[in-house]
Amino acid sequence: MERTSLDDLNAVMTIARKGTFRAAAVELNMSTTALSHAIARLEASLGVRLFNRTTRSLSLTSAGNIFVEQVGPALQDIRGALDAVRSERDTPSGTLRINAAPFAAQEIATLVFEFLRRYPDMTVDLVTEGRLVDIVADGFDLGVRVAGLIPSDMISVSLGRRQRYAVVGSPNYFANHPKPLVPPDLLKHNCIQVRLPGGALFKWRFEKDGETVQLDVEGPIILDEANLARAAVMENVGIGYFMEQNVIADIKAGRLIRVLDDWTPAFPGLCLYYPNRRNPAAGMKEFLALARHHASEASKS
Repeated sequence: MERTSLDDLNAVMTIARKGTFRAAAVELNMSTTALSHAIARLEASLGVRLFNRTTRSLSLTSAGNIFVEQVGPALQDIRGALDAVRSERDTPSGTLRINAAPFAAQEIATLVFEFLRRYPDMTVDLVTEGRLVDIVADGFDLGVRVAGLIPSDMISVSLGRRQRYAVVGSPNYFANHPKPLVPPDLLKHNCIQVRLPGGALFKWRFEKDGETVQLDVEGPIILDEANLARAAVMENVGIGYFMEQNVIADIKAGRLIRVLDDWTPAFPGLCLYYPNRRNPAAGMKEFLALARHHASEASKS
């Protein structure tokens, strides 16, 4: 029997998590052909197939399911042990995998860049996606989300800055439509509807003097990407509802006009979060320390 390497075990886990050889190969930084050959060698060594593969689908066999269920936790323990050993190094090294919402990734970009300048032996793999993922099951070290979305079993670190929403329209749009004065006025307007990752339409939320209003707005277009929604507003399609940082430059430049400002108070902002691990790697410890420093500076400004 040929020896099975940790890379082979990790390859199986990555394919099972990503769902396709192509996506797994990208994450593993290898060609799809090389990955396919590696799995074929492992299956030949084990004497069983781990995956059912066709040109259109991929699924685990019963042996593959046993492999994932039993090898997965063991592999995580091995990674933890290796991280514990690496943490003894004076200079952090290795890869830090972070999952973040797209707007959250923009917010932590400065933090990531400073971290890489300080620790040139580190690599940061920053993955952006709208859906909330299980960072442990999906192989991430850290997640970044607004405070209210963080699972209760995770440790969180506030990034310091509070967040706000902004309701905006173009000058041309408001030249032909009255500005809404209270949230229900939006029901008379064309609004850019937003579809959430799970498929539901996003409800626009407002708050003032203890009163909370949630609206199912209507409009001629439904989008699931903030930059497209901003473009639609700029093209006079209707009114949009955004994270403030995504449109604040347009507001200041006069390209967009803000309305209902008094109905969009600040709310708890972004947090890093991670599972409780006994021996975090040196790189992760230093990243968290730098994040806490940035949060402290942000809270002073």
